[in-house]
Amino acid sequence: MIDGMNHNLQIIPIPAFKDNYIWLIHNGTQATVVDPGDAAPVIASLNHLNLTLTTILITHHHHDHIGGVAELLKAFPNAIAYAPALEQYAFEHTAISEQNTVHLKDLNISFSILDLPGHTLGHIAYYSAKHEVLFCGDTLFGAGCGRLFEGTPTQMYHSLKKLAALPSATKIYCTHEYTMHNINFALMFEPKNQRLIERHKTTQKLRESNFPSLPSTIELELATNPFLRCDYQEIQLSIQLKNASEIETFSKLRELRNHY
Repeated sequence: MIDGMNHNLQIIPIPAFKDNYIWLIHNGTQATVVDPGDAAPVIASLNHLNLTLTTILITHHHHDHIGGVAELLKAFPNAIAYAPALEQYAFEHTAISEQNTVHLKDLNISFSILDLPGHTLGHIAYYSAKHEVLFCGDTLFGAGCGRLFEGTPTQMYHSLKKLAALPSATKIYCTHEYTMHNINFALMFEPKNQRLIERHKTTQKLRESNFPSLPSTIELELATNPFLRCDYQEIQLSIQLKNASEIETFSKLRELRNHY
């Protein structure tokens, strides 16, 4: 499935491992990949589309997001890799954080960098206001969010709120196909949420046809993602936390999701 950004730029999901997506952005000639955990499917896609890899964007250091970088840099020695400044990487890269902007001249697209501690302490995202796209790694998922491997609930919740404040039409390209499982989890707490019920049906049809459930949008996540709805009384009551703070609600939801 291809999502057109404009007449010249496209985004394609490359499936990897059990449920990862490596996002390929291209203009028909040059290409950028986001979080290439495995080089083989990336190289196959590049060859199939006759593309030259020029840039690699990394959101965090987990192996299923960086495992293919070294091989890709060897195959495309002129490619440049960008990665979070607060994390360590064995491959040659340009370290970036929220104070930076990444401009991909060949694709004519610029990304603002967002610091999103929580899943890992140095996790970042790439956001283009002009193209209304967000590559957010393992911070925000379809109807869910990432586990807290390094950060605190407070850090993660603030990172999610930062993303929730982006324009509602922003398309969300996260890196795992967790949407259906997350929707089933969310329905336990908001069984009467009509948008969530509709999303369940739509996502089920997509997955049955072997299409990705992504990209999502900020608007859709605000309407259906329990981790962005921690101020809703129905959710608080459903987890027996009446009048709880949003952080308390988030922490309890994340704990419950860990064991779901």
